[in-house]
Amino acid sequence: MPASASSAPPPPTHSRREDLIGRLSSSSTEAKLKALRDLKNQIIGNRTKKLCFLKLGAVPSVTSILSSSSATAAAAAAGSVCSGNDVELNDSLIIQSAAAIGSFACGFDDGVKAVLDAGAFPLLLRLISYPNDKVVGAAARSLKFIYQSKLAPRYDFLQGNNMEFIQSLLNSENENVTGLGASIITHSCWTSMEQKALSDAGIIKKLTCMLGGSVTQKDASLESLATILKGNPEVISTFTEPENGGALGTVTELTKDKNARTRLLACICLIVIKNSAPSCLQDLRIKTKLILILLELLDDDQVGDEAPFALSSLIAEKEDLQVLAFEANVIDKLVNHLRKAPVLSRRLEGILIALANMCSRLERCRDRLLSLEAMKFVTDALSQDSGEVRAAACVCLKNVSRSVKNLSAGLFMNESFVAPLVQLLFDDLTFVQVSALDAISNIVVDFLAHKTMFMKCGGVKQLVQLSKSMDATIRVKAVCALRNLTFLVSDKCKEEILSELTQLTLRSLICDPEVCVQEQALALVCNLVDGPLDSIQHVFAEDALLLHAVGQQLQSASKAEVLIQGMYVFTNVASGNEVHKEAVMQELFPPLANECESIMSKFLHSDDSRLRTAAVWALVNLTFPSSSGAFGRVMKLRNAGIVSQLKNMVNDPCLDVKLRARTALGQSINSGDGST
Repeated sequence: MPASASSAPPPPTHSRREDLIGRLSSSSTEAKLKALRDLKNQIIGNRTKKLCFLKLGAVPSVTSILSSSSATAAAAAAGSVCSGNDVELNDSLIIQSAAAIGSFACGFDDGVKAVLDAGAFPLLLRLISYPNDKVVGAAARSLKFIYQSKLAPRYDFLQGNNMEFIQSLLNSENENVTGLGASIITHSCWTSMEQKALSDAGIIKKLTCMLGGSVTQKDASLESLATILKGNPEVISTFTEPENGGALGTVTELTKDKNARTRLLACICLIVIKNSAPSCLQDLRIKTKLILILLELLDDDQVGDEAPFALSSLIAEKEDLQVLAFEANVIDKLVNHLRKAPVLSRRLEGILIALANMCSRLERCRDRLLSLEAMKFVTDALSQDSGEVRAAACVCLKNVSRSVKNLSAGLFMNESFVAPLVQLLFDDLTFVQVSALDAISNIVVDFLAHKTMFMKCGGVKQLVQLSKSMDATIRVKAVCALRNLTFLVSDKCKEEILSELTQLTLRSLICDPEVCVQEQALALVCNLVDGPLDSIQHVFAEDALLLHAVGQQLQSASKAEVLIQGMYVFTNVASGNEVHKEAVMQELFPPLANECESIMSKFLHSDDSRLRTAAVWALVNLTFPSSSGAFGRVMKLRNAGIVSQLKNMVNDPCLDVKLRARTALGQSINSGDGST
């Protein structure tokens, strides 16, 4: 009995894709058209398929079709004989190849790179002047997708006739072309000079007119306007003038638009104006309205991911707006969104950043966030797959832990916070490490005896490793964290930290090429020697390696911040016994120094009151009357002209300097040096 018939199995997916690529090279125009449509339909909205076809070389093949079809059209325009049907088919090839290129570029940087590498960009640009409006629309749409990527070539508005080209795009009746013009502005306008040039060329008026167009035109115009206005009060002033047809009022009205994206972009435009020229947007009702609209947009599927970032830009570093937001229950509403698990990465990042900004200044905001038991969401986010989310969680924790009250209670120095933060010090992403270091720098200040928790989790060892990083930002933040860890810590903990850090490493940090690292390293030493005599001994280890390093910096450094920290190291050391005080005198007044002005004299003459204060503090400790060697030190100070300077400083304009100078002068007199 014969076996039952069966159909042949379908070819493997990879073979079908290769077959499609092969059909793009067909000699038949109809076959090419079908292949282009099939390709476009497969890759639209599908990053995985885009990547597969990129690897198979689809973009160069499609670009080749676009190039040959454009050349055919140019030949026809020059007088070559072509039938109407041939022209129509050729235009269809151009439209479909341009559309396929746009599909590869849409929201996909790898696709944009492939399109640029294949040489499709100039071909598309030339098609903007094509006589067929459908071809122009397809080319403009694809160019728009390219210009939505950071990889797109930057357009120079100030060169040649480029500004006229932008004007021609915005004057077009083709919606895709005007959208392209707006996209080019959004992507390429970086400097205040370019903003001014666009404004002077009447571009703002053209964009304002587009605000009355379709949804696409409104959105493109709002994005471009925000770009031109950002950080430029002069251009904003022009924008708000009556001659621009009440542009500000139009944008404000668009915050009520039925389209969620339009409402968001209108809010962003107003926020740019508020942040760049506060006097142009002082109405309290508008500020409150912006907060409420952005909260409402959090629930929108289309723009909910971007709304918290807009809210953050509105309230960041602005206490008055943070108060308004607090009164609008922003913290409660943001936390409620966190409870709606799972929250996608982009939205989670935005919510954490918004909460971080809410807690950057106001204690009541921190208290409210803690009372809602929301920190569990923050600690969970420290272990998220997304690096951006991990970094945002660190920023949130950093700002919440700015509270002295909560640090004093040891609230953050427990394993649920410390362990994941220490783990982030090993993160592959530098920006995550930086954010983790910022958070750690705050929580290790902890005023109670909880710092051993951080040390047990391996935090000190990794901070020391990061202090040796080639990245200056990582290095300075690691040293800053070590500095804060040594604040008000027991001498046993100091010894453990120094054991891991080593005197040689700390000396190299004091002499680091980066000034900010020098400053933090000296502040770290200042904390190490703050306390009883045993603490001061740390700078005398290994033949006073650290003490000499501090002295060398004071002799050679020029930055006030470095000099201030160095002087406070000596101030702490000078609070010790006679050996300590004399060692400081040796560093400040080296016996082999020439007759030029001493560094102490220079510091007392400094224009920086902070440096004068630090210098006078050291003199207070060096002239303490009960010290057996006080008289000898006062004599040295008088011979160096320091006592005379103190007499001139008793009326210093800085109160701290004045009070310390009077104390030091009084002690000098008590030590037997009252002569003029």
